Amino acid sequence: IRDKKNKFQRFTDLTPKKFYGEHVGIELDDFVCLINDPRSFTDYNMTYTVEFLGNVHGGNIIRYLNLENDELKKYSIKSIKANDPVWFGCDVGKFFTREHGLMDMSLFEFDRFYGTEFKMNKAERLEYGDSVMTHAMLFTGVDLKDNKPVKWRVENSWGADHGEKGFDIMSDSWFGEFMYEVVIHKKHITKKLAELYDMEPIKLPPWDPMGSLAH
Repeated sequence: IRDKKNKFQRFTDLTPKKFYGEHVGIELDDFVCLINDPRSFTDYNMTYTVEFLGNVHGGNIIRYLNLENDELKKYSIKSIKANDPVWFGCDVGKFFTREHGLMDMSLFEFDRFYGTEFKMNKAERLEYGDSVMTHAMLFTGVDLKDNKPVKWRVENSWGADHGEKGFDIMSDSWFGEFMYEVVIHKKHITKKLAELYDMEPIKLPPWDPMGSLAH
């Protein structure tokens, strides 16, 4: 691989555990996965998993704590302020211009172009298969006005030729509609949420959209 200075580095005789111990350097069990799933049959403050999701026999199951959208924003902001970037999952293809690296609900006037209104909300888009998590990126910054988020700085993995040298901007309105998942260190959430996260999770079916990014 190449490091940040584009210098080639080679590591040999690695096992998965050796790679984790020598190069990852973080305790993965210290992180929790928070989702926003507003569908009618899922509840907030409940923990979910997706049946048959995961690729390690006997390993830890994947679990999600379902919270309201503002809670995802709250803990993402708290993490960013502590200089901890936030891994997240979203539906990147919606209201997004790849060349400019912009995600915003006002980018395109589809209703005006097609002469009709698109009235589905976030829950309905999930239920009807119109939206699903398709891509993971990293929050590295947030613009606040009166302590409320206006836009988010996103580090993408598609190279420096798109956006601003590989960085995108997500408006807060876009966050509300097409953001589904964030990974946060336990130190940034409350003790109560940590306890909820450790509950026995409710199983969602294998085809559930909450598992799409991990398949």
